[in-house]
Amino acid sequence: MNFKEALTTLPQYILPHHALSQLMSKLTHCENRSFKNLFIKQIIRHYDVNMAEALEPDINVYKSFNHFFTRALKPGIRPLSTERNAIVCPADGAVSQAGSITDGDIFQAKGKSFSATDLLGGDAARAEPFNNGVFTTIYLSPKDYHRLHMPLTGTLREMVHIPGRLFSVNGATVNSVPGLFARNERVAAIFDTEIGPMALILVGAIFVSSVETVWHGVVTPPSISDVQSWHYGEDAPTLNVGEEMGRFNMGSTIIVLFGKDKAAWDAEFKAGKTVKLGELIGRVIN
Repeated sequence: MNFKEALTTLPQYILPHHALSQLMSKLTHCENRSFKNLFIKQIIRHYDVNMAEALEPDINVYKSFNHFFTRALKPGIRPLSTERNAIVCPADGAVSQAGSITDGDIFQAKGKSFSATDLLGGDAARAEPFNNGVFTTIYLSPKDYHRLHMPLTGTLREMVHIPGRLFSVNGATVNSVPGLFARNERVAAIFDTEIGPMALILVGAIFVSSVETVWHGVVTPPSISDVQSWHYGEDAPTLNVGEEMGRFNMGSTIIVLFGKDKAAWDAEFKAGKTVKLGELIGRVIN
């Protein structure tokens, strides 16, 4: 950890993460026209948000900042890869890491890693299918589209809500906080796909007011003290590749896991790459 990263990270250990996120939730859901429009304009200007891609480019239509933040895109603006055996990107963002799950460990940054078991709520049986498989971590910045979509077609098996802190997930914090993504509050969805289990983990962060899925609605808040899981049987939803599966109400990170010898990332899909929803990021191994 360098001095600049320390200044960014160390104060976060004592901040009341959930209280600050609750306050942010109130602000982002405020429907006062003057306030929400000012908030939206500042974010558009500061982060150079491309409103030409939005289904509704007029900010006056959005009833709150959160409504704007989770805005839909114009149809066809993110075409899905049509390449054979394609695994498509689940979100707009930047690749934080992509690689192999080595003996159950997932690389974070700068010599830091965390276990797939910890990431998935401490259940070794839940994590075992991903041992020696592949993972990617994709960071969504405030300028990005904040809905999350399916990399492959899958049928939902289980959803898990895992309590934790809400550290920032910016580069400085990722480089500095050990096991960050297995410490922050998160929602993991396990799907059965043509190549076996696929895990999509939606990681919360400071000021992320909530995480929701299309089949459940808002999962967090409320925050919880114990891991909670939902199992899906005959009525389990099947979501097609590219279909929306969830969203962040304020931005964060999505982690994707596949099992051993089931998927391979594209050669250009690596840390630092800017990615868009629907583009090719890897291929199914037949």
